[in-house]
Amino acid sequence: QLPAPISSSRASARRGRAGRAPASSSPCPRRSIRDLIIMGESKWMGKRWEEMDTDVLVKIFKELNLVELSPVSQVCRLWRLACSDPLIWGTLDFGLLKSNFIQTRASPYIWVDDRSDKRLAKILRVAMAISRGNVNCMIFHYNLYMKDEHLHYISQRSPNLKRLVMPAWNRISRAGICQAIERWGELESLTMPTIGHPPYIMEGLANSCKNFKELKIMGSFDLLFASAVTTYLPKLKVLSLRCSKVTMGALQCVLNSLEHLEVLNISHCLLFEMATNGRRQVIHELDNKALERASRLREFHHCQSRQCVACQRMMLDEGILRWYRYEDWFWRRDEVRSLDLKDYGRLFGAQCEMLTSVD
Repeated sequence: QLPAPISSSRASARRGRAGRAPASSSPCPRRSIRDLIIMGESKWMGKRWEEMDTDVLVKIFKELNLVELSPVSQVCRLWRLACSDPLIWGTLDFGLLKSNFIQTRASPYIWVDDRSDKRLAKILRVAMAISRGNVNCMIFHYNLYMKDEHLHYISQRSPNLKRLVMPAWNRISRAGICQAIERWGELESLTMPTIGHPPYIMEGLANSCKNFKELKIMGSFDLLFASAVTTYLPKLKVLSLRCSKVTMGALQCVLNSLEHLEVLNISHCLLFEMATNGRRQVIHELDNKALERASRLREFHHCQSRQCVACQRMMLDEGILRWYRYEDWFWRRDEVRSLDLKDYGRLFGAQCEMLTSVD
């Protein structure tokens, strides 16, 4: 019996199996060259930039500085969100930014070039716009002379600030700093230069910053200052007077009154007391009574050695350290780990300093 004849469709199917695969029953859409290129990029190079995870973008953008982040944040909504991540803006270090100034005899004893103010305002606008309130720590150079409007702008746009390294007070009014402190309810740590009348700042910190625990003074620390600290900040845990001019009465006040104090740093301080003849007497060694009280602290850092370079500088400058004479990093150091500023941050490096000038 002869086999049944093979239909033409079955024959073509066999030929397809023997050669090329048969065509699909559903029509196949034509792909453009652009589609093929995109498919190739997705296959070999991973996701496109606009499709990358936010965590990946944050890791990449962390390597950029403020000048580079500014245009990147304007690419798209996803990139702007990544540029504002708290991991990037945890610390905003303006330690390289200084004012162009000259000293004067009249209050506020300083004159600042108008271009310095404009430059500072420009940089703050960019930083505050991108960070979107995510700055926790802000560091300023001691020779940056900002005004009330600069401080007002910062305090409004960084309400979650926990640590502040303040610049000089000369051009900041009492009302300006008090208003800023009121907004910083989460502030825990303050590094500040000497101020003529400290009680109102200590009172402001006591009223507004319930978690405040660290204070560093750079300059002079007398009995008035010590009394303000012990009166308004009795629960202070960390105090650093490193490289300051300190009276023995102020030191004794701190040791006797701050019951919650855990860490005290008087390294390289010029300690002195007034003799009966009215002359200042420098103290090179603490007496046993002061050492016994200090021994109760968890950490007590002190150095008044004639062989120490920092102590020699304090003696040379008669207790008011002229920071500009020494290494650029010297003012940033502290024996207390939580107060040490370490190296300059990436967000505002030397490149930013050169590229943010104002014509």
